[in-house]
Amino acid sequence: MVKLPYGISDFRALREEGYLYIDKTSYIEKLEKLSAKYLFFIRPRRFGKSLFLSTLSHYYDINQTNNFEKLFGDLYIGQNPTKLRNSYLILKLNFSGLNTDNEDRLENSFRLSLIDAIFDCLDRYKKYFDNGLEIKARIKDIEDIGAILSIFITAVKKLEQKVYLIIDEYDHFANDIIAMGESKFYKNIIRATGFVRDFYETVKIGTESVIDRIFITGISPIMLDDLTSGFNIASNLTMNPILNEMLGFTEDEVNRIISEFNMIDDKLSLVELKNNYNGYLFNHRGKKRVYNPDMVLYFFNQWQMTGFYPEDLIDENVKTDYGRLNRLVSNEENRWVLEEIILNEGIVADLVTKFSFDRMYDDEYFVSLLFYMGLLTIDRRERMRLFLKIPNYVVKTIFWEYIEKSLESRFEIRLSTNELRKSIENLAYDGQIKPYIDYISENVLKRLSNRDLQNFDEKYIKVILFSYLVDSKAYKPVSEREVEKGYIDIYLEKDLRMPDVEYEWIIELKYLKKSDRDKLDEVKAEGLKQLEDYARSKSFEDREKVKKALLIFVGKEEYYLIEG
Repeated sequence: MVKLPYGISDFRALREEGYLYIDKTSYIEKLEKLSAKYLFFIRPRRFGKSLFLSTLSHYYDINQTNNFEKLFGDLYIGQNPTKLRNSYLILKLNFSGLNTDNEDRLENSFRLSLIDAIFDCLDRYKKYFDNGLEIKARIKDIEDIGAILSIFITAVKKLEQKVYLIIDEYDHFANDIIAMGESKFYKNIIRATGFVRDFYETVKIGTESVIDRIFITGISPIMLDDLTSGFNIASNLTMNPILNEMLGFTEDEVNRIISEFNMIDDKLSLVELKNNYNGYLFNHRGKKRVYNPDMVLYFFNQWQMTGFYPEDLIDENVKTDYGRLNRLVSNEENRWVLEEIILNEGIVADLVTKFSFDRMYDDEYFVSLLFYMGLLTIDRRERMRLFLKIPNYVVKTIFWEYIEKSLESRFEIRLSTNELRKSIENLAYDGQIKPYIDYISENVLKRLSNRDLQNFDEKYIKVILFSYLVDSKAYKPVSEREVEKGYIDIYLEKDLRMPDVEYEWIIELKYLKKSDRDKLDEVKAEGLKQLEDYARSKSFEDREKVKKALLIFVGKEEYYLIEG
């Protein structure tokens, strides 16, 4: 029986131990046909990069010649092999998990990681290295990182073999340093005589002799740009349209997984999966949007174990990864940019393909960084620029949680979890909306500063209402839900994880400045008519217990609520 490959990034294990493998090997052929040999390709965290690198290493590994048919025979590349198959010594580096406490500890852990990778390479190809023990003895006590790599390159040169260098998580340690705000630390290791620059300069020299191909992955182009002339040979393929679907799952691939594991069920909706995990597009000319593969496999794994929707839509490890969002907003300008994105569910911007640490917090660079992290994706071209949108519901919840934590930190808001929960239960099970609105109005909205009131409008109120609903799992809040007569401001749709929720809500939200109070009756009449039109939509014909509410705020301290 085929097994679900959640959390497994070892290609050989997938193929030999009966796991499902979504065939991406046609991209090996595509990559080989490119004129570039030193490739740089970034994708958000947990997007299948490590598995793809494992696939590359097994395909090109000279040691895997006899296993080629078993590993690749029924895959695209097995039936269409290239001339370079099984022709390289593979040197694979992974720079995640390094010690970033200080410069000395980072340099030492980087050095040990490089030595471990070289030792592993010497062991795997010991039939070629008759002096492997001697090489190990020479490099194990050397402090200079460039010298360690140089010794290995010289040893390979004597064999008349070529190396395929694979670097995973090339920027992991740099991102940790950046998140800590340690600019001096970062600059010391990357620039001038820094050990990271020294390493990549040695790699560049190695391409003149034995390093024939390179594939580097990470989540941002920051460090690559800061290396400048130290490593200016890599071709950045991140936004190449022909590689848009190289990582991630297309809708057809998700359907294949559902079919393979016989997970056809009335409760398992592809629409739900699409809303939760799909939406990623890495070039506006890309043919298909892709799902985050880790999130999809996590979902299926939970479903397979329990037969129900998972309690949490994403793995806690992924939440931790995206928790970096809080640390990236280090200045007020970027905080306002981030809030603009959340309020408008996107932003018009140019994507920057190269930027250095010094420019990272400029608006356009900051927005580009959010794109590379997977917190924004391409929606459409808007004249000469791109509209970048929040890709899916799961990422929206991450933004909403950011808003909640940001407000609580800035205004020292301390909510009673028990009272908040009771107000949401009133909303969901008793059909009473007033307790929830009262609670948020008194404990959150009235605490906002005058500066925040400059941006106070329906969108701002809506995001705050959403932010405090997310953790309850009672509702999946939908903004601007399209129906025949227009767009519903707020639709509180039952979350499938809480099937016993009684009431759904259609909410029309209005905001008036205090100076416009005389328009209250006019706005009220308009809002009530809109609610009636929305409620007659075909979308709600078969839905029972859908309640209506018109919510009008006048300033931040006064509101009117009319329930239908």
